[in-house]
Amino acid sequence: MMTVDLPAAPERAGALHGLDEGAFAAVLARITERAEHHDHTGEFPYASFAELHALGAQALTVPSEYGGQGAGVAEAVEVIERVGAADPSVGLILQWNYTNHLQLRRPDSPWPQGLRDLVFRTAVTDGALINGLAVEKELGSLSRGGIPATTATRLPDGHWRIDGEKAYATGISGLRWFTVTASTTEPDPKVVTFLLDRDTPGWEVLPTWDHLGLRASDTQSVRFDGARVPDDRIVDLRDPNDGTAKVRAVGRQALPLLLAANYNGVSTAARDWLVRYLHHRVPTALGASLATVPRFHDSVGEIEAQLQTSRALLRQAVRAVESGDDHSPLPGLAKHVATTTAIRITESALDLTGNPGLSRSNPLERHHRNAMVGRVHFPQSDFLITNLGRSALAAGAPEESAS
Repeated sequence: MMTVDLPAAPERAGALHGLDEGAFAAVLARITERAEHHDHTGEFPYASFAELHALGAQALTVPSEYGGQGAGVAEAVEVIERVGAADPSVGLILQWNYTNHLQLRRPDSPWPQGLRDLVFRTAVTDGALINGLAVEKELGSLSRGGIPATTATRLPDGHWRIDGEKAYATGISGLRWFTVTASTTEPDPKVVTFLLDRDTPGWEVLPTWDHLGLRASDTQSVRFDGARVPDDRIVDLRDPNDGTAKVRAVGRQALPLLLAANYNGVSTAARDWLVRYLHHRVPTALGASLATVPRFHDSVGEIEAQLQTSRALLRQAVRAVESGDDHSPLPGLAKHVATTTAIRITESALDLTGNPGLSRSNPLERHHRNAMVGRVHFPQSDFLITNLGRSALAAGAPEESAS
């Protein structure tokens, strides 16, 4: 069985992203080198985030008045696509950080200004990461409806007590900040979201993440048992019946764009490894590399067409969002196409390479496992495809005859 351990292929992404290119490329190379180790151990990639912080990457989307890069979603997409090619577990944690920053920058963010300032400034000074904890195993995602089972009880001293359990808290071991969504223990419960930090007492990480792919994303469960939070850490409070508690509209389009970028990174990594493999694999009977065989030209061409189509759609979706279209279906479509493309590309590469592609001594099987996780992220493909179908059918419905 052949083991292929070759230098990375030249990076093709060319858009400006606000980071020093030479330093960024060097950090990406080291993240790539560590990816296999983190996949094997499931450890949080502390060294990768320390190096990214040295570049200012965690503060890429922090407004410039706080010392950040002030970058928008287009630049964030370029960065996440490249980080995702190096290690999509790192990319997933970083994209959640960017998603939250981009939400906070919007004028309709409900956050108090002082808490926004705190999150932004620590991202610059400390590389502090942020994510939100909303999913519960019984409830699933709030996007599917329902009220959190996690409770928030107002205490006599003005603090709040949080009790319950959250699932799929990506990057939890490395987060400085995290939001927690709960239901108030009132006769008419409200949905409340708090900002917590690592020093908040009364919570613990449950080591439940043992998935097929993105193993270093540290997407564990968290149990709250009397966690005490001051009243001034409330960032949102609303009636669950007002029609907006399921999914807050603030910055919702950034999430699918950045998820799409991360999985385009997986596709890129798989494509690059396959190309290098075909150039270096020289069967004795052939007397030349597999890259000279026309059948592989066709197969790699199909892979390249799928990848470039996904990348082009993502950038079209970015332009739609940057133009102010908060209701465009393109971000969700870009996420659907990127995740399904990553699965197809890695499957095709496995078909072409056989046993070497399935060997754990090569990264292709890891790329395939990582690609498979893309199906679970919101917006899930069933939501998206159903909505697209309804829209197409409604647009093509015959007009009713005038009475």
